[in-house]
Amino acid sequence: MNSSKFLGRFIIWRDLHLSPRQLVYILSFVIGIISGLAAVVLKNAVHYTHDFLLDRVHADKLSFLYLFFPLIGIILTVLFVRIFIKDKIGHGISRILFAISKKNGQIRPHNNYSSLIASIFTVGFGGSVGLEAPIVLTGSSMGSTFGRIFRMNYKTTIILIGCGAAGAIAGIFKAPIAAVIFGLEVLMLDLTLWSIIPLLISAVSGLTISYFFLGKAEIFSFELAEQFQLARIPYYILLGVFCGLVSFYFTRGTLYIEGLFDKMQNRYLKPLIGGLLLGGIVLLLPPLYGEGYNTLDALLNGNTAEITRGSLFYGLQDNFLILSVFLLLILIFKVAATSITNGAGGVGGIFAPTLFMGGIAGYFTARLVNLFHFAEVSERNFSLVGMAGMMAGVMHAPLTAIFLIAEITGGYGLLLPLIVTSTIAFITIMYFEPHSIYHIRLAQRGELITHHKDKAVLTLIEMEKVIEKDFVQVEPNDTLESLVHAISRSKRNMFPVIAKDMLVGIVLLDDIRHIIFNTDMYQTTYVRDLMILPPTHVSPNEPMEEVMKKFDKTGSWNLPVIKNGKYIGFLSKSKLFSVYRKWLIDIAADD
Repeated sequence: MNSSKFLGRFIIWRDLHLSPRQLVYILSFVIGIISGLAAVVLKNAVHYTHDFLLDRVHADKLSFLYLFFPLIGIILTVLFVRIFIKDKIGHGISRILFAISKKNGQIRPHNNYSSLIASIFTVGFGGSVGLEAPIVLTGSSMGSTFGRIFRMNYKTTIILIGCGAAGAIAGIFKAPIAAVIFGLEVLMLDLTLWSIIPLLISAVSGLTISYFFLGKAEIFSFELAEQFQLARIPYYILLGVFCGLVSFYFTRGTLYIEGLFDKMQNRYLKPLIGGLLLGGIVLLLPPLYGEGYNTLDALLNGNTAEITRGSLFYGLQDNFLILSVFLLLILIFKVAATSITNGAGGVGGIFAPTLFMGGIAGYFTARLVNLFHFAEVSERNFSLVGMAGMMAGVMHAPLTAIFLIAEITGGYGLLLPLIVTSTIAFITIMYFEPHSIYHIRLAQRGELITHHKDKAVLTLIEMEKVIEKDFVQVEPNDTLESLVHAISRSKRNMFPVIAKDMLVGIVLLDDIRHIIFNTDMYQTTYVRDLMILPPTHVSPNEPMEEVMKKFDKTGSWNLPVIKNGKYIGFLSKSKLFSVYRKWLIDIAADD
């Protein structure tokens, strides 16, 4: 039985036995299971690769193996992508957002596995990025695939994409609440029961799979050493401001360095240069090797010797000044290590780098506070809260940050400082940068879908599908008689004037209505004498929000579309309103 016949029979069976909502619940469960399994496979593969490689590194001296491990990983990743995938697979979360806003939720099928395999090479060999974005892309791609297989509409497909992301995050972090909030806060899903229930099902499914294979232990071993005191709030506010500023540095630094790599034309030199630069940074600052969770765990448990393992600073960790300088260098160069990894062709996300920098920022801040004897604050608690502050700043997702850190550490005793620091960090970075690192590129192109329904619908309207091309064209040297014949063949009241495929003007029927029956003027009056210039024009690649602003500014109901100087057709406000209304009904309906 071929797939089409099977699908046809399934559709008949589904219509008889399942409601659309029940089918979504079943699919969300399946997607959660698959996403959880993907998380388990990826975490174990990278863990064993790390152990195999790092067993050859000595803790008490500089190891030049750090110089070559990241280079090998990036080269393997680039070769895998170029030979087998032949498509870009980096920036997983941004790729999901682009699919939601401009591709009707369609993610290419190879993303079901490509980013997972590529990230094993990148992170396993020391790329200074995280595994979370590749896992989220894998889960979301599975959601898109199920939506495509079962011919789901746009709204349902987007929910399934969110289910894949929720299952992945719950599986990799064991944080189901944060997983659901991530879908609402970062992927911009609507807060309705129609979306919440499938997300919960997927999150719990992914979590269960993770528990079954990896046990119940949290990512970080943490015990609350110091109960929160209200007198410490000013210091957590200070930490929030610091995290917000570091988040701004992270965002702008990452975009700048990746931009430099994008400008490199030689595709062979890019991974070579990037791999060697990354290896040099890791050689001097070994905590930048891989995700960095071992360093965070060492901070939370006060094991500073582990932080300096394999570096020039090993054995000097008890010196306050030296350790502080070491931590500051890690904080500064982590941005370079992460962006070089991705820019050179590696595949990974910013979840782990964000948590890593937040933990370092919190620990560094606590040491400064304790140095000046303003108060005795817990360096461990500040490390934990700093993770949330940094995530809230970089990802613009304070709720996700709060619940993720509370869940992965069991640190609910610090819920109030988590809220304070995350909120202050978010407010701080919003002053400098209104979009998260995931959203900024899409926002610059007008392709970012948001919770604002009007703007969200505008991003979904595809320009090519609403351009109208049934206007009868005339030329500047045509006579009035020729124009009258054109009018008789047209259902429109506007006529583009074209010379060598270029729009040179338009003729409005209302402007010539008083002379079209004056036959004495037929041979002496020309189109060039009757045409007027359009108030403005639009480009096929122009964001729809900007197009609507042009309609409002000019008061026009039709605007010409020009591509590379050539006339394409017209964009009609009335047709846009019709398409807009249809999309608004589709994405706003609860079921």
